Amino acid sequence: MDPYEVPTMEGTSIPNQTDRVDQADQANQVKYGPIVPGSLARKTTNPLARSSTKETIRDPNLDLNLPYRTLSGDANLSEYTTETPTGAIPGPVEPDGERRYKLVTFTPGDPENPKNWSKAYKWYCTMVVAATCFVVAFSSSVVTPDIVGVADEFGVSEEVALLSITLFVVGFGVGPMIFAPLSEIYGRRIIYGTTLLVAVVFIIPGAVAKNIATLLVARAIDGIAFSAPMTLVGGTLADLWRSEERGIPMAAFSAAPFIGPAVGPLVGGFLSDAAGWRWLYWIHLILAFVVWVLITFTVPETYAPTILARRAKKMRQETGQPDYVTEEDIDKRPLGERLAIFLIRPFQLLFGELIVFLISLYMSVLYGLLYMFFVAFPIVFQEGKGYSAGITGLMFIPLAVGVVCSAICAPLVNTHYRKLIAKHNGLPPPELRLIPMMCSCWFIPIGLFIFAWTSYPRLIWVGPALGGFPVGFGFIFLYNSANNYLVDAYQHQAASALAAKTCIRSFWGAGVVLFTNQMYARLGYEWASTLLAFISLACCGIPFLFWTYGERIRQKSKYAYAGDEDEKIANASEGIGPVVREDDSEDQDLRRARSYVSNP
Repeated sequence: MDPYEVPTMEGTSIPNQTDRVDQADQANQVKYGPIVPGSLARKTTNPLARSSTKETIRDPNLDLNLPYRTLSGDANLSEYTTETPTGAIPGPVEPDGERRYKLVTFTPGDPENPKNWSKAYKWYCTMVVAATCFVVAFSSSVVTPDIVGVADEFGVSEEVALLSITLFVVGFGVGPMIFAPLSEIYGRRIIYGTTLLVAVVFIIPGAVAKNIATLLVARAIDGIAFSAPMTLVGGTLADLWRSEERGIPMAAFSAAPFIGPAVGPLVGGFLSDAAGWRWLYWIHLILAFVVWVLITFTVPETYAPTILARRAKKMRQETGQPDYVTEEDIDKRPLGERLAIFLIRPFQLLFGELIVFLISLYMSVLYGLLYMFFVAFPIVFQEGKGYSAGITGLMFIPLAVGVVCSAICAPLVNTHYRKLIAKHNGLPPPELRLIPMMCSCWFIPIGLFIFAWTSYPRLIWVGPALGGFPVGFGFIFLYNSANNYLVDAYQHQAASALAAKTCIRSFWGAGVVLFTNQMYARLGYEWASTLLAFISLACCGIPFLFWTYGERIRQKSKYAYAGDEDEKIANASEGIGPVVREDDSEDQDLRRARSYVSNP
């Protein structure tokens, strides 16, 4: 299940009621994905208006990959999710008042629409982007087995050598702030191609570095550049697959970011034993070059706004009529407003919203734990038991197996959630997303306690190695549940909430590797891991806190979805509640939404 996926009520859409649509198109148009109701996004009183910061009503067809942050609240995003026979729907009236814009759409069965590509080709694209995600995650950990070799060759402390990991992971937090807005403006393909090329080029200075400064600068640039694929992969899969088809592809993607770091020490350990630390960078270069070639030259553009913008430009040139446009052409937010949304809003949510802050804190603890393992495993197995780097890498296998098992179970969790949607008449509270988190949060401290108290040097390797299995098994459920809860709670603000989480998570993950050695030296193998177990155990209270008090917290929030209007709509659809007055504009919006709930 995709961390950014929001399961939708299949077969539902909200038609555009503001403009009169051509009758043939109206009768034959095909909705293939979520549609934001343009007719309800034109008044500040409307609970669905994207210009509003407070989410007061559930958008049952929310698609996080549409350009909410780039376009104004008046933009009709149904252009990107509707197929019409004529390839256009009526847009707003041109400034001269004489003609109406024509918003370019896909046509039924359109071969340029990624959702209409053959399943075989969609699976090929899915595997390429998932492999790219794997290689990026692999690159973050493959250098860890021979940090000592780097420190010895350049004559620096081990902490300085560990900066090669720290700076790389810091880039994971900085990069999305840059590449997410660029992808909404220029599309996905050009961002994939340029950033991966930069990343491939700057692996080379690290591999041939003559001093530690060169190595650290190269790793910092690589971290920023490699963050782009991690940012875009989830959106690419949503571009390719309809909501009812996404379960298995999203499960494959969800596993890649966690299998990569687990496999990195396994490969890196044997390779560093055989050929030295520089070959860790050469193998990284080979894999990164392969995925760059595949994704740049074999995966076309998948982002609907970019595809349609190019089509609109071509139609203007061919017809000589300037009225063929997309919302990107006519309704962009001012630059200052876009910058505020991309750069400032994430931190407003992080430090002003209790839900975002605590969920981000929990995810940071888990992310830090993952990178602590890269330092703790060599301490326990190499220093404590005298194993080689290669044999120590084998100890990560149970962690990877746990991740794979949880990925296999992920579609079952998604199926269970769809049943809950039906029980709540299509308007489930966001807190239902916490059920997998409340169940799986216990796996992390259990695994850590096993790892801690079986890590005595005199004991066999089985205990601490198998302690990685429950940790790996719990990771995906916790991450997906946390991401989905943020999406459901903040809806059109969710991209900013997720950006805030990614930023603080990456900075914490980058920092923990610098003090893990000292922590294990001061506390000992057992108590250092036990401290981590108790911290993760304390964090288990976070999902239960929001399960109990989440609704009240959301109602008092400035940004979060409150659900007040949902209750009114549900009651109105059952004939309960006050009579709606025809002359009240806010009630008219409610009546439209109520009509949609009754007759989707």
